Amino acid sequence: MIHNERISYLNEKPARQGNYVLYWMQQSQRAEYNHALEYAIMRANELALPLLVYFGVTPSFPEANERHYRFMLEGLRDTAELLLRRGIAMAVQACSPEKGAVRLARDAALAVTDRGYLRIQRQWRASAASAMKCPLIQVESDAIVPIESASPKEEYTAGTFRPKIMAHLPFYLKPVRHGTLRVDSAAIDCESLDLDDIDAIIRKTGIDRSVAPVRWLRGGTREAKRLLRRFIAARLDSVPEERNDPSKECVSNLGPYLHFGQISPLYIALEVLKTKSPGRDIFLEELIVRRELSLNFVHYNERYDSFQCLPGWARQTLKKHGRDRRDYLYDPADLEHARTHDRYWNAAQRELLLRGKIHGYMRMYWGKKILEWTASPEEAYAMALFLNNKYSLDGRDPNGFAGVAWCFGKHDRAWGERRVFGKIRYMNDRGLERKFDMERYVALVDSASPASGPVTP
Repeated sequence: MIHNERISYLNEKPARQGNYVLYWMQQSQRAEYNHALEYAIMRANELALPLLVYFGVTPSFPEANERHYRFMLEGLRDTAELLLRRGIAMAVQACSPEKGAVRLARDAALAVTDRGYLRIQRQWRASAASAMKCPLIQVESDAIVPIESASPKEEYTAGTFRPKIMAHLPFYLKPVRHGTLRVDSAAIDCESLDLDDIDAIIRKTGIDRSVAPVRWLRGGTREAKRLLRRFIAARLDSVPEERNDPSKECVSNLGPYLHFGQISPLYIALEVLKTKSPGRDIFLEELIVRRELSLNFVHYNERYDSFQCLPGWARQTLKKHGRDRRDYLYDPADLEHARTHDRYWNAAQRELLLRGKIHGYMRMYWGKKILEWTASPEEAYAMALFLNNKYSLDGRDPNGFAGVAWCFGKHDRAWGERRVFGKIRYMNDRGLERKFDMERYVALVDSASPASGPVTP
């Protein structure tokens, strides 16, 4: 079901004759459970036209490198194969996405796109909408509840957001019906990168190769669904007791797949809802309330990627304590290469360096310590963003920006005042030791390598 609230016209260009309907795929990089794709199929069938799916690979996406691009290209290869099975052609081209979309729209009756949430993604769509001679229709596909439907303003905390989004779930938690394209488009002749040779694409496009790809995760919808099935079968029941324990790795590892739109959050939610697991509600809280709170954040707060995004009380208390004595001060290189006195923090940073992720609880500790060990809160904020965006497979997205901001007070409340932190929530190594087997966590990270499998068996 495609709700009208998901659909918006980005320009007012009149409908016209064309050779095909164009779906400019950018955020929702998948061939199933994709509202934008299904809408494009529906419109193509109405017009008795084939459908061309286009994706633009720009080598200059801010802070992206080979780690991110390889995972994305693996997913696009999977998507192209799955689209072909549905009789749909896909063209993946090396260019700035909006420019390629405008070029291909010259022969299109109309163009459809999914919704991107970051500033650059919004700019791409606005630029393309202005330049196209045909309608450009946006269909929100990566939020379970469309952003404006969930809330008309930036929400203060999960507590204020939760009742609003929960009220909409009965309406939006509906399966997506997969349509059949009536005019086979697989024979459309359109230039496309050879996704069977990802190494060649990376070499030829000039992608930043400063960060090695991870080998323990492989991109693609089919791999994401396999991980989801395994998580539901083996881990979901343990979520209430073990989700915060970094030594247990009771996590789905679906973050990178959600980041690149390789799996639908709606599909995940519906699969989890089929269970009677004691971990179901807690998992859905993270997937729906917390994840879509981050969409709300980046949509309504234009400063989402800077210290200025923080609530006034957080900025005030951090600046008040900005000159407080720090017991330790580390330069950026020491932080980046995990050279601090804190074994637990170093393990978290090594996990990020080697595996492109940090366990969720340790990510909070990681961010708090950067604040504690950096000369000013503004420098700390910039450093946390830099490290997360550079090394995390699911950095550079709403969840990543909201996760860093949370460490500095966003979506949280004021706590007891203390040195350096002011009223920002504090965490320390003794708290980790009281709750978890931290020696096991360190050993697990130390046993990992870029080519290793998951940290836990």
